[in-house]
Amino acid sequence: MYLAYSLLLTLGLLILVPRFIFQAIAHGKYVAGFRERLGLIPDLGHEVKPVIWIHCVSVGETQAARPLVRHLYSEFPHHLLVISTITQTGQQLAREVFKDQVAQVFYFPFDWRWSVRRALSRINPSAVLIMETELWPNFLRECQSREIPVALVNGRISRQSFRRYRLVTPFISRVLSALQVALMQSDADAERIESLGMSADRIFVTGNLKFDVAPAPATAITEEIRNRFRLEPNTPLLLAASTHAPEEKIIVESLLNLKHSYKNPVRLLLAPRHPERFQEVASILQSSGLKWARRTQAPGEGDYDAEVILLDTIGELPATYSLASIVFVGGSIIDRGGHNVLEPAAVGACIVTGAHTSNFRAIVDLLEKGNALLQLSPSDASGAATLLSNALLELLMDSERRIRMGARAKQLFDDNRGATEKTIRIISTVMPNKLPLNSVTDSFLPSNAPGS
Repeated sequence: MYLAYSLLLTLGLLILVPRFIFQAIAHGKYVAGFRERLGLIPDLGHEVKPVIWIHCVSVGETQAARPLVRHLYSEFPHHLLVISTITQTGQQLAREVFKDQVAQVFYFPFDWRWSVRRALSRINPSAVLIMETELWPNFLRECQSREIPVALVNGRISRQSFRRYRLVTPFISRVLSALQVALMQSDADAERIESLGMSADRIFVTGNLKFDVAPAPATAITEEIRNRFRLEPNTPLLLAASTHAPEEKIIVESLLNLKHSYKNPVRLLLAPRHPERFQEVASILQSSGLKWARRTQAPGEGDYDAEVILLDTIGELPATYSLASIVFVGGSIIDRGGHNVLEPAAVGACIVTGAHTSNFRAIVDLLEKGNALLQLSPSDASGAATLLSNALLELLMDSERRIRMGARAKQLFDDNRGATEKTIRIISTVMPNKLPLNSVTDSFLPSNAPGS
C-alpha cells in the first residue's frame, strides 16, 4: 500500500507540474523553500538540545498553534522548537508570530521516503506534533521506524474527510498506528478516528486550541487602519473575512442592495483568503461602480470616503475584527467548509456565515445554539446575495440584537478555553522523562475510551 501511495503521489505531482509552474511564475507560489521541500533543511546550529517539531499546514493551523507554542516554550525550556508549514502564507505568519520562540521555521518535505528521511536526519526531532489532521503516510512511517513519538494535536476529521478515509480504511489504520496519541477537538472527531482504526486508549478529547488563542487586541495596525480610512463609530463597517470566489461578487452585490434598502451609509472591509487573488478581487471592485481603496496603496484622500476597502495584506485581518459592526466569515457561501469564527467571537463581534461550515461544525453549532451567530440558509450563487443582504439589513436595523449576539459569542469563547493545558499534559506523556500515559486523568478521555 505504501508503494502504491508513493507512486500515486509522484503521478499526481507530475500531472500538477504545469499548474505549479504557472502559479510559480504568476504568483511566486511553490518556489520559496523548494530545497526545504526536498528535505534540504538548514542546520539548527551547534546547540545540542532535543527538538520538538510542530507541523502546521497554513494560516489557520499556525494561528491555532500560538498558545501551544507559548506553553511548550515555557514547559520544555531544555528543548528547541521548530515549525514547518506547507503554504507560503502559513510560512510568513509562522516566521512573524514565532520569531522569539522557535529555533527555525521551514517548509514541510514532500512525502517521499528519501525527502522525509533527509529532513528527519537534519532535524532529528525527539517528538513531532501534527496540528489538526495532516496524515502524511511516509513521514509517519519513517518517524515510527526511528521511534520518534508523534502526537496528533487539535485533531479533527470532517464528515467529508471521514468519507474519503473510509474508502481506504485498512491503509489509514496502518498510518494511524504510527501516532502515539491523538488529541481530538470533540467526541465526534474521536469517534471517527477510532472507527478508522486508531486504538481507543490513545485517543483523548481535549477541546479546540483555537479557543485559547488570545483575542486580538487593538494594535497600532488597528488604529492606523481606523485613522487612515476614517472609520467612524456611527457608520457601520461590514468585514468580509477570508473570502473565496465567487463570494466577493456576492458580497459586492449585497452591498449594492443595501445601498437601496438601508438609508444610512455603510462601508465594507473585504479580505480575500488567498493573496494570489488580490488583483482579481481588485478588478471586481473596479467594475462595481463603488468607491474603493486598497490597503497596500499609498494613503490618499479617496481613503476617507471609500465604500469598500480591500485588505490586500497578510496577517492584518485579526487586528480589524474589533473595527467591524458585523463580520461575515467566508468560505461558507460556497462549499469550502468555512473558516475560523472564533477570532471574531473572541472580540465580541456579531458574526454571519454561509451554510457550508463543515470545517468548524462543532464551533458553529455551539455559537448558533447560543444565539451568538447567524447562519444563512443553503443557496446557489444567484440567490446568495439576496439572502446575505437581507440578513445584514436585519442586523443593521437592530443594533441591540447585534450587541447581544457579540456578547454571547465572547462569553461562549471564554467559557470554552482550557484546551492548551490539557494538551500539554498529555503531550508530556510522549516526552522523555515525563508523565506516564496512565497518569492522565480520566476527564480527558472521550466517552468511548476504556475507563471513561
